[in-house]
Amino acid sequence: MNTPTHMLIGAALFARKDYPSVSAAALVGGLAPDIPMLVMVAYATRIAGISEQQVYSTLFFSERWQQVFAIDHSFFVWGVLIAAGVVFHWKAVVAFGGAGFAHAAVDFLTHHDDARRQFWPLSDWTFKSPVSYWDQAYYGALVAPFEAVLVVVLTLILLRRLDKWRERISILAVAAVLLVPILITGGFHGLHGVG
Repeated sequence: MNTPTHMLIGAALFARKDYPSVSAAALVGGLAPDIPMLVMVAYATRIAGISEQQVYSTLFFSERWQQVFAIDHSFFVWGVLIAAGVVFHWKAVVAFGGAGFAHAAVDFLTHHDDARRQFWPLSDWTFKSPVSYWDQAYYGALVAPFEAVLVVVLTLILLRRLDKWRERISILAVAAVLLVPILITGGFHGLHGVG
């Protein structure tokens, strides 16, 4: 799924009405596994001058990049963080770790050619899902509208659950990153080649 969707899933699972710090931690936890990728892509394209075509066709699949993705999508890394939050009664850490774990779990189910090594450091095995959130050869054209509907539903749930205006604005801003391009173009062209 796209990063904003992961953020909303994390918030839907862990955001709590009377705990703004927990809600913020859940949003950031949904984002966290993709931060290294976003930074690496930005550096490669903006600073190193490498074309997006080369980044997504070559660098993205390089061993160096895949090792970073193995760490930031590891079920064990996120599990240890959740366990620490539970042991020390840190609600925000549990929400952050839980949202990161949920992100990795959703990616486990929606990545084929670009599958992550979610069982690192115990194994470098990858599950090549029969479903890809972006690749039309693996149902990406069906996942894209499902994802858009999911974003709308999660946004409505979160707007109803959270009553502080800052939290609501955050939820709307995250949803807008995915939904505004769909509304402007009338299609799913911005969702990683789908449309």
